[in-house]
Amino acid sequence: MAEEVKVFRTWSSPFALRIVWALKLKGVEYETIFEDLTNKSSLLLQYNPVHKKVPVLVHNGKHMAESLVILEYVEETWKGTPLLPEDPYEKAMARFWAKFGDDKIAPSIFHAFVSQGKEQEEAIAPVMENLKFIEEELKGKKFFGGETIGFVDLALGWIANLISVLEEIIGLKFIEAEKFPLLVEWIENFSDVPVIKENWPPRDKLITKFIATRERILAAAAAAPK
Repeated sequence: MAEEVKVFRTWSSPFALRIVWALKLKGVEYETIFEDLTNKSSLLLQYNPVHKKVPVLVHNGKHMAESLVILEYVEETWKGTPLLPEDPYEKAMARFWAKFGDDKIAPSIFHAFVSQGKEQEEAIAPVMENLKFIEEELKGKKFFGGETIGFVDLALGWIANLISVLEEIIGLKFIEAEKFPLLVEWIENFSDVPVIKENWPPRDKLITKFIATRERILAAAAAAPK
């Protein structure tokens, strides 16, 4: 009997892409259910009643949410193409850097993206500081996982595509070769892997989406009581 593997996602979610990449790297066949987050399906609300968002993985009737949690489940369930190292310390550090991306890098970049003027200028410093940490982590490596793509690469994979979209919209450059040569090289190596580049969302649609997102947030901030 064939396994039931379903991924609930949106076309643009960088967090859901982690699951897509992991399943494809491991050769796992799955069904994609695209969600409209302005009109969430009853199944999405049933499977993720806490956060009510994507991604959600359903495997043989069991469902789970949160992309890093799902990534670990995928790693432990399908052993082909390991994503985490065997060494306990290295495994712990991989989890640390993956969480660092979600807790520090993503919020700092998004804050800089949806601010302007003096607030934006002040928001850039934390972005640079956070990027320096992962630049250091790449020393002597092709990927964060070594010579092959691993858990941290998938967790930080959104950087390889989405940051350039945000940069184009606001006319700022976060990642330059002079400041972050290893990160630039990693972006090229990561983006050149077929499973990765074949599943990027359309760039023009991302630009349109994030322009609208930025305008909406700036308008709400301007209308808020001072």
